[in-house]
Amino acid sequence: MKTAPIVPAQVEFGSDPQTPPHAPAFGDFYHPRQGAFEQARQVFLAGNGLPERWRGRARFAIAETGFGLGHNFIATRAAWRDDAARCDRLVFVSVDKHPLRRDDLLRAHAASPHPTLARELVERWPPLVAGLHTLEFDGGRVRLLLGFGEALDVLRHLVARIDAFFLDGFAPACNAAMWSSELLRSLAKLAAPGATAATWSAARAVRDGLAAAGFE
Repeated sequence: MKTAPIVPAQVEFGSDPQTPPHAPAFGDFYHPRQGAFEQARQVFLAGNGLPERWRGRARFAIAETGFGLGHNFIATRAAWRDDAARCDRLVFVSVDKHPLRRDDLLRAHAASPHPTLARELVERWPPLVAGLHTLEFDGGRVRLLLGFGEALDVLRHLVARIDAFFLDGFAPACNAAMWSSELLRSLAKLAAPGATAATWSAARAVRDGLAAAGFE
């Protein structure tokens, strides 16, 4: 895997708490105004049939493109903890070329509806070094694999069977590399039988790319 130095994300926090954090390097916001957790629940969890699909399973694996502020992971872990019929083990793989500095991550979750889960993520936040970082939660039953670096470089070296994909990079017009046909094909190679994918983007290029990669 290439090991170019990691350039941390630049995050602009507005004075209005209703305004999502902004990424000036991409000219886009990290989440919609209605809230990151609402998007996580409605788009990524419900869009992948969760929590129903992991119930009764020994293991369930999720892969995400664009860890960003970490809201999708926290929302997923919260849903898993709240589900009495949850899978025995949850694996969450996420890639990010420009991960946040610890101080910015702390600020992003200052008013989190899941303060304990947010604090644990900040406490375990790894150094910003290229490669795969393993973080464990809930006695090892929840494992977060954070890949820092170019998404394609991380995915090409990943050995996994993924049950659900969260496609959550910045908008295709702002960050085309995160929606490229090559990246979507790399994801498809990791897909377990019956795997699903969910995204907020309805761009034609994204839909065509997913179809070309084998998603129906």
